[in-house]
Amino acid sequence: MTDINSALGVPPKPEGPPSYKAPGDAPGAQPFISSTPNRVIGKRRWLGLRSKTAGRANADRGSNPASPRGGGQGRRSARIAWYWTAAAAVLFLIGGLVLGATLPDPKKSKEFIALQSEKDGVSADLAKLQSRYNTLNSSISGRESTISTKESAITVRESAVKAAEENVKKREEAVTAAEKTKAANTIREGTWTVGKDIEPGTYRTTSDVSGSCYWGIYRTGSNGSDIVDNDIVTGGRPSVTLSAGQDFKSSRCGSWSKQ
Repeated sequence: MTDINSALGVPPKPEGPPSYKAPGDAPGAQPFISSTPNRVIGKRRWLGLRSKTAGRANADRGSNPASPRGGGQGRRSARIAWYWTAAAAVLFLIGGLVLGATLPDPKKSKEFIALQSEKDGVSADLAKLQSRYNTLNSSISGRESTISTKESAITVRESAVKAAEENVKKREEAVTAAEKTKAANTIREGTWTVGKDIEPGTYRTTSDVSGSCYWGIYRTGSNGSDIVDNDIVTGGRPSVTLSAGQDFKSSRCGSWSKQ
């Protein structure tokens, strides 16, 4: 019997459930076979689902070094880089140890020893200077204390001297005033106008007279022609009473003092 599908160019109907192979599947992978023969899965839907699954598989292969595609080469590169890093670290450590073992100790060099000796000498000189400074400072402090005590005593003495000087000044002023008062109340040889040259009052000779003592009282302005009173005394201490508007003349009587 002639197959009509073959005569019309239609491929024969496959036997069994339909199966599809998605692009990107690994060689030798088994095609997907639907467990439900009667269910029809669209080609586009099937291909889309397989493409996503294949993409996740490829991503897993790239991230997993043990994956059969590309993972082995990445893992080997990482191991080689780690080996080189470890080797460089070991070489650096060995080089540092060798360099440290071969370089001389700088503290044992002549320059270092000379500098250390110079430093010790400077330190010793500094200690001597510090000790001398402490001694001088202590001595200066003692002298300053003594000077301060003396200055305090001098200040006290100056205050006492100043007070004494003020007292002397006051006494001198008092004596001067007394002397001025005594001078104003003392009559010596000559002619004096009462109320102008001498103060009115009673006067007496300061000592006994001897010989011929003359005294006279005149009206002021009469030039001795208007005699109020006069006398010649040969002994004792005579006295006179003078008033304003009179002139008084004393001859060979010494000085008169106001009583």
